[in-house]
Amino acid sequence: MNDATREGPILEAIGIRKSFGPLEVLKGIDLELARGEVVALIGPSGSGKSTFIRCLNMLETPTDGVVRFRGRAIGDEFKDRGESYGFGTLRRHVGMVFQHFNLFPHMTALENVIEGPITVLKTPKAEAEAKGRELLAQVGLSQKCDAYPAHLSGGQKQRVAIARALAMEPEVLLLDEVTSALDPELVGEVLSVIRRLGEAGMTMAIVTHEMAFAADVAHRVLFFDQGVVAEHGTADDILAHPTSERLRGFLARFHQ
Repeated sequence: MNDATREGPILEAIGIRKSFGPLEVLKGIDLELARGEVVALIGPSGSGKSTFIRCLNMLETPTDGVVRFRGRAIGDEFKDRGESYGFGTLRRHVGMVFQHFNLFPHMTALENVIEGPITVLKTPKAEAEAKGRELLAQVGLSQKCDAYPAHLSGGQKQRVAIARALAMEPEVLLLDEVTSALDPELVGEVLSVIRRLGEAGMTMAIVTHEMAFAADVAHRVLFFDQGVVAEHGTADDILAHPTSERLRGFLARFHQ
């Protein structure tokens, strides 16, 4: 692990539980994410991965437990216990990329990327546009600045979504099944962008079903099963040398 991990976690989840009515989806999840670290969250559908990553950004409010960013708890209920951050501060620094892009259809690729910096960060438009063009070039879309989402492939839309998240200069990037809505031939172009981000030191938590990709980019892997982290360890430990029958059975699906 790189030296940044010695600073302690930049993002931390402690005892996260989440229920929807009588259904308990998360049953006490812990995670420490160090600066510069890439963690992959794997597991069968319905195991709680996406709910958990949404809790990390407070898009889902945990039923119980604490999320900390830079050591400070998130939420108004913690104000009387010392320093805390609100949801807005968390989302300003912890970006999110979704499965279904969520681009504004009436805006060009460049306009989608610069909307956040202009409206939230109050970045001057010329500066935002210059940075937006740079980010679109970074994800291989320098020729698509003026294209509308309807004229982009799924892989291109997802790369615009990644550029949009990066435009807010996040310290942490959360990615929730960002390739699962793509045709197989488009998956590689998105994964290559994420791989380069990891190599450049971006801190990321990634929900994925791409096991080879997880093995390649993740420092650690968490295996979710029925609302708990059933196993966790290095990518080699979890993906190459699984110990439990449940994990071996899950991984076997990807080698058929």
